[in-house]
Amino acid sequence: MKTILGLKAHSGWAALVALGFRGDRTEVVERRRLELIEPGAEWAKAPYHAAEELKPEEGRRLVERGIAAAHRQSARALGDVVKELRVRGLEPETCAVLMGSPMPAWSVAEILAVHFRMHKAEGVLFREALAKAAEAAGLEVVPVPEKSLQTDAPQALGAPWSAIARDIDAFKATVGAPWGKDQKDAALAALIARRRRRR
Repeated sequence: MKTILGLKAHSGWAALVALGFRGDRTEVVERRRLELIEPGAEWAKAPYHAAEELKPEEGRRLVERGIAAAHRQSARALGDVVKELRVRGLEPETCAVLMGSPMPAWSVAEILAVHFRMHKAEGVLFREALAKAAEAAGLEVVPVPEKSLQTDAPQALGAPWSAIARDIDAFKATVGAPWGKDQKDAALAALIARRRRRR
């Protein structure tokens, strides 16, 4: 069964939904929370905030450690899921990652100098780590804009939003809770990625 993953990142974790496709049939074949920080490294959820009060060079080193840890753990967590799916006879091909607006090429010092930049940088960090992890796992990465998800979906899927929302809600009947906004958004991103691949 061909499979597409959808990912919605948060600080330190991500919601993953994998959809399987066989003919006209679509089903949720996996749903889980991915932990994107290493055990005992809670500070790495927000490495810029952790470095805020440090001296410039010390802060830069801490941020770089946090970024490296996020990428390392994302690759490990997502790689494990892809391996598990393949063992189950599924064929993950594509990974949709919900993305925000790109970040200017600020240095660590420039980010630490302005508080809202730290929030933006940490939001971008885990999304980018997941995209790199998907590439490393051999998946095609399809970035899907998160802010315009609801307005983009009808055009991408060729259906009114009411019908799309109803279909996404219907997955809960087979997978049960939790099936909240994170899971719905991740599933919708996977559907959009599938349509984009078929064009």
